[in-house]
Amino acid sequence: MKKIDINKKLNIEEILKDLDKYRPKRRGWIWRKKIPNLKLGAFTYQDCSESLKNYTAIPSSIKYFNNIDPQPDIVITTEIASGRFEDDIRRIRMAAWHGADHIMVIRTAGQSHFDGLLEGTPQGTGGVPITRKQIRAQRKACDLIEEEIGRPINYHSYVSGIAGPDIAVMFAEEGVNGAHQDPQYNVLYRNVNMVRSFIDAAESKKIIAWAEIAQIDGAHNANATARDAWKVMPELMVQHAINAIFSYKAGIPKDLICLSTVPPTASPAPCMKLDLPYAVALRDFFSEYRMRAQMNTKYVTSSSREATVTHVMNMVISKLTSADIQSTITPDEGRNVPWHMYNIEACDTAKQTLVAMDDLLSMVELKKDGYLREQARELKERAVLFMEEIIEAGGYFNSVESGFFVDSGYYPERNGDGIGRKIEGGVGAGYVYKREENYFAPVTAHYGYNNVAQYDKNAVDNPSSLIGGSTFECPDKIIYIDELDDEDNVHVRMNENKDFRNSNMIKPEVEWLADGTVQVEIFLPVDETTAMYAAIEFAKKMNLKDPEVIHVEVMNPSEGTRVQLKGTLDFSVNIDELIIPPKVDVMSTDEIKEYVEKYPFKIVAGTLGEDEHSVGLREVIDIKHGGIEKYGMEVEYLGTSVACEKIIDAAIELNADVILASTIISHNNIHYKNMKKLHDLATEKGIRDKIIICAGGTQVTPEIAKEQGIDQGFGKKDRGVQVATYLVNRKKELIDSGKWSS
Repeated sequence: MKKIDINKKLNIEEILKDLDKYRPKRRGWIWRKKIPNLKLGAFTYQDCSESLKNYTAIPSSIKYFNNIDPQPDIVITTEIASGRFEDDIRRIRMAAWHGADHIMVIRTAGQSHFDGLLEGTPQGTGGVPITRKQIRAQRKACDLIEEEIGRPINYHSYVSGIAGPDIAVMFAEEGVNGAHQDPQYNVLYRNVNMVRSFIDAAESKKIIAWAEIAQIDGAHNANATARDAWKVMPELMVQHAINAIFSYKAGIPKDLICLSTVPPTASPAPCMKLDLPYAVALRDFFSEYRMRAQMNTKYVTSSSREATVTHVMNMVISKLTSADIQSTITPDEGRNVPWHMYNIEACDTAKQTLVAMDDLLSMVELKKDGYLREQARELKERAVLFMEEIIEAGGYFNSVESGFFVDSGYYPERNGDGIGRKIEGGVGAGYVYKREENYFAPVTAHYGYNNVAQYDKNAVDNPSSLIGGSTFECPDKIIYIDELDDEDNVHVRMNENKDFRNSNMIKPEVEWLADGTVQVEIFLPVDETTAMYAAIEFAKKMNLKDPEVIHVEVMNPSEGTRVQLKGTLDFSVNIDELIIPPKVDVMSTDEIKEYVEKYPFKIVAGTLGEDEHSVGLREVIDIKHGGIEKYGMEVEYLGTSVACEKIIDAAIELNADVILASTIISHNNIHYKNMKKLHDLATEKGIRDKIIICAGGTQVTPEIAKEQGIDQGFGKKDRGVQVATYLVNRKKELIDSGKWSS
């Protein structure tokens, strides 16, 4: 495979090519490695991992901290699931550049909802429509992207539904690194027959163990489903315990068994007081296992601000009580639309928050007594009592049938609203059969007795040796099916937007390439209902097609409402037809200061003529606004309404080498006239070749300024760093050319 060119878009067609021959570069989960005393820029970090080779830092780093991008030692997850895997590949690349190294992908179709199996493998029938192709294409893309960023990417999906073991086989074959697997999820939330679910799980977990896949459980679905999420904390620990010990007994090592530790509440509840004791109790019980921290999706709304704050609060708990994986749930959960930007913002939020709390536990510690420890102990006691009652009721199956689980009572309280399932009922009931005496399964990672000894006693621990290796050892035995549907497949979808793929035509996008979707935010001085309908009309008048309100928030019942909506544009832009001025590179603060220290600047500045505007010039000068003073340049500010003669005379008197002139007023072309007058006066008084003259204003451009004899012009978007960079470069140029004495 060709390496990625960081200056080019991913070539999806190239990734899809020869997928039948693709083999994953590696298998197994990879954790980040902590590097104590990691030095980046001016700082030393204690809880960070190795930096990326290629990345996008957070904005403040780019602007103020020399573009450093410290990576926490906690794995960062993002969920990418638009339903078009070819476009999700592009989002994987974006997320990886922003620090994500755990990509959770939901299938093209709802895998856990399938009641039948449509694709075959030599290890049995398995898979779902398009899934193998999707996984193979995305794992291939991850192989390329991890080379680009310089860090392994863990690719993850779900082993669930009645196709669970077959999907686990496919994941092991295709180099998947992480998977959700929890038979309780199938039983409680998908009504898969409980006997079938646990037998399938035993098979799946053996395969997961062989492939060294990290397993995450599904206990958090209880607090996402229960009426009052915070009341199911004892049950959550019980569900974690059942799946964790099951996985360990099936052969998965404890450092690859991850508890999905979701805080059960969110603001405006006193969430820290409720969630922190739960996190402490969980760590006390399950200290040998890994922790995957996620937000509680039950309380995620369509507000991006609220989702972000909840995310940050949850990460405080992650840091105080340890987490090995940090998930990043976004407002997508509340809007049901996967937005590129929210995936990336969530990754940045996780990265920024965790790094901000670097080495926190060396400065603070959780109290050893009082409310926190008492509440944690009480939760553990309730969980133990819950487990004891399950045993007394005859075991897990009887307890589920009696509605013990997802009951919104705080155990031992019961509200009678738990999920009840029949032991003999559910999807797949009656399809568990006792194996025949001569049953033979020459498969590497197989659960239970498979009669291999009758053929070769030496093959008991390696049954696939009898057939020259199963698909795990010999991937050429895999039957690869490219597409199952002539109408709904990647080739058809990519053909629909071929004009925008690897071309100069672009359209806005939120979810898929060239979907034309845009987001608009409006404040309207009316009530909520009126604002929603009025916003739709405004969107239509802006020529947005199919506008839809995605978030509404009352600012005040009488004063107005904020509305966010989305819609689509049905036109595109040819980037070849854009007029884009060349980008001016700016120097770093250290570079400018070093030069100014060696070659000092004396600058005279003022606003010309009858012009009283001062704000723009002051921002360019003043240290408070990042002006040129911060680099050590000495400025004599003459104020506003300064005559051209006065500014030239001041430059002569102070022996200045730079004049900065602001000229905002432009009626009768006065800005042209004043700039030309400055040049002419400097020439007349014999200093023009000894001084740099710059002018700035809302109507000034470099071209306009130079036409009037000025060295450089600056517009309304220019700040101190642009001016300082120009002055340093211009002075260098003049000194190097011998036109100016140093």
